[in-house]
Amino acid sequence: MLFSFLRAEFDNMRDGIVYGALVGAGFNWFEAALYVAQNYAEYGEATYGLQLGARYALFGLGGHAMFTAMFGAFVGFATQTQYRWLRVLAPLAGLTLAIVAHMLYNVLPLVAALESAAAGEPAARSEPFPNMGFVETFVSSSLLQLVIFLPFLLILAIALWRSGVWERSVIRDELADEVGRTVSADEYRDIVGDRIFRTRRIDRLQPRVSAALVNAQHELAFRKRRVREAGENPEYDRLIAGWREEIGRLRQMV
Repeated sequence: MLFSFLRAEFDNMRDGIVYGALVGAGFNWFEAALYVAQNYAEYGEATYGLQLGARYALFGLGGHAMFTAMFGAFVGFATQTQYRWLRVLAPLAGLTLAIVAHMLYNVLPLVAALESAAAGEPAARSEPFPNMGFVETFVSSSLLQLVIFLPFLLILAIALWRSGVWERSVIRDELADEVGRTVSADEYRDIVGDRIFRTRRIDRLQPRVSAALVNAQHELAFRKRRVREAGENPEYDRLIAGWREEIGRLRQMV
């Protein structure tokens, strides 16, 4: 049941990364406010700059957003693969990596404390956090997280790249027999030539309608793939028929 739900929500690793990162970003926002309130209650200092600068370092790509995005990437990968053992192991691998990354970040203060104790330095007393500005905290925390999380960020970058390759292949394969029906010959030529960092447009003079038409074609392709994987005939699927009707409606507006 859970895997069926995930397949309905995620088409690929990219979806998993986006949804996962949004979960982490939301948690970051809640926890930042919580710690600001806690510091103010304990020390009378509202450390907005420190908390927001540290938690949204690397433009929000580090910390909790990265942890949950990594788990989401592997959940998305599980929806792409046809191997049952990978469907089970991929989410567990993503969860393990997220835990390891979080543990690595949290263990640094402990390592520093142990080194101080080994050097015979007295244990530091509880003191308020320094009231650093947002920019200063953002820059220093970004550099620190870039060093600590570099292997994990590379994993996410590779996942995004591979997901894009897989996504374009699905669109190319599933829309091949739609030429003359929901895709024109010129549009399919653009689909075949599509590459990373490109945005396909059908009519640049009407960007909103064009983007909606491109999205409908892509949704049609992914729905056809999902129906085929379920062992059913796409020609009898109501959602596929609905997407074809939507493409026809949008076509009249272009």
